[in-house]
Amino acid sequence: MLASPRTLNFWQAGLSSVPPEVWRRDDWEVLILADNALTSVPAALGGLRALHTLDLGHNALAEVPEEIGGLTGLTRYLYLHDNRLTALPDALGRLDRLGYLNVGENPLGRLPDTLGGMAALVELRAQRAGLTELPPSLGRLGRLRELWLGGNALTGLPAGVDALHELRVLELRDNALPGVPGALRALPRLARVDLRGNRIAELPRWITRLPSLEKLDLRWNAVDDGAEPVRALRANGCVVLT
Repeated sequence: MLASPRTLNFWQAGLSSVPPEVWRRDDWEVLILADNALTSVPAALGGLRALHTLDLGHNALAEVPEEIGGLTGLTRYLYLHDNRLTALPDALGRLDRLGYLNVGENPLGRLPDTLGGMAALVELRAQRAGLTELPPSLGRLGRLRELWLGGNALTGLPAGVDALHELRVLELRDNALPGVPGALRALPRLARVDLRGNRIAELPRWITRLPSLEKLDLRWNAVDDGAEPVRALRANGCVVLT
């Protein structure tokens, strides 16, 4: 265990439960419990209101307590990836100052609609989470710049995505998209789009008018490399991979 005055780092410490010293103070700013064998986290977690970073990734958590919504100081990072979570608590929506959330590599199936309350999110990662659809409230994340959704079973995006005007990076590889989602046409800052491994056979003409598009990855789809939209994008300086 490594510690600085307000940091507790138990990375790869062989833990099966949260050490008692975590609860002896309530002014920790960073708590790292990643890469252990934790199966649960007590409700007392919600009392650590000075935390700005919490890493619970790479454990065996089956649930996260609703009390996580009490972490009002959580502004930087929350890692919940690579656990055994089948659901996320609705209380996550109360973390309206958090900038980064990673919930990928869990058998979630869905994201809570309260996700839309996380108004400060800049980056959201939910890769390989068994998602078949996304909550409409996703469109309320007006500061979002990066959205990583690869390795799910998505067939489309909710209409609200067209409100994500700050979005720069969109990763949708290895889903079940039959075409390029129409919501993308309203995203003026979209620079990199990864659509590898979907079911896309044609590109819409409007994609050539996306003003900031720099890279479009279409590998492992059925798009013709010589199609007119592909040629037009390349003529505009966009890197298109087919």
